[in-house]
Amino acid sequence: MTSSTGGSEVGAFLQARRGQLRPADVGLTDPGTPRKVPGLRREEVALLAAISVDYYTRLERGRVQPSATVLETLARALRLDEDQRAYLYELAGKSAARPRRAERRPRPRPAVQRLLDQLTQTPAIVLGRRLDVLAWNTAAAALYLDFADLPPDRRNYLRLLFTDPAFRALHTRWEYEARIAVSAVRMEAAADPDDPELARLVGELSVQDAHFRTWWAEHRVTGAGHGTKHYHHPLVGELTLDCDTWASPDGSGQRLMVLTAEPGTPSHDGLRILTHWADQRTRETAPGSGAQ
Repeated sequence: MTSSTGGSEVGAFLQARRGQLRPADVGLTDPGTPRKVPGLRREEVALLAAISVDYYTRLERGRVQPSATVLETLARALRLDEDQRAYLYELAGKSAARPRRAERRPRPRPAVQRLLDQLTQTPAIVLGRRLDVLAWNTAAAALYLDFADLPPDRRNYLRLLFTDPAFRALHTRWEYEARIAVSAVRMEAAADPDDPELARLVGELSVQDAHFRTWWAEHRVTGAGHGTKHYHHPLVGELTLDCDTWASPDGSGQRLMVLTAEPGTPSHDGLRILTHWADQRTRETAPGSGAQ
C-alpha cells in the first residue's frame, strides 16, 4: 500500500488539477448552474474516468490506492501532459523504484567542472535536484552574482528567486521564471517526497512568500529542458538568452544549465561585454596583480 503521505499527495494533486479545468476543456457541456468550487466537480471527473463518485472521492481523500489502470484513466480524464502523468505515477508509487537519496550537496564530476571552466563566454551552472547551485563559471557569476559569497546552504536558485531582491529584479519575467522553477522542483519532489532538505526549503519559502505557497499548492509540474530567459542586468541592460539544460548521465539528478545568445544580436554583444568585464575583474583581483 502507499503511505498516507503518498495517498494525500495523490489526492491533493487530483483536486488541484480538476480545479484548473473547465467543463469545455474536457468536452463537457456546462449546464450553467452556479459552482461552489472552480473547475470540474468530482462527479464530472468520475464520469470522464468511468469510475464511481464514491471511489473518486475516497481517492482525493487518500483513503484508497489507485491501480495503474485507474491512474491511466484519470490521466486521460484530467488531460495530463507527459510531465504531469509521470508526476502522478510517482506520487502513487507506480513508477520505477525511487533512486537512492543523493548526498546533501554533491560535487559535479571533474569532467563537468572542466567543461564549466572552458565555457569562458557562456554562463553555465550545475544544478541539483532541488535547484541547488552546485558549481558555476565566471560568466554565470557575472550574470547572476558570485555564488561563492553565499553560504553553501543558501546557494539555491529557487530560494534566490523568492528571497533575494537583486536576483529577483534581474529577471524581467519574474513570475513566469518563478513558476517554472516551482514546477521543476515539484516534479522532482515526487521522486523523493520525504527528502528533509526539500521539506525545509518548501517550509521556509511557504512562510516567506504568498506566491510560493499558492503555486506550490497548484501541483503544476514540468521537466522542460530548454526555453528563453529575459534579464535586465545593471551593467549591460536587456539580455534575451536561450537556456538549455542537460541531465547528467550518471543518475545523480544534476543538470547543466547553459545560457547563450544569437550571434549578432544586442544580447550577444551584451554578453561579450559582461564576460570581458568579469575576466578583467578576475585578473585585477588575482594574487600578484597589484590590486588593493
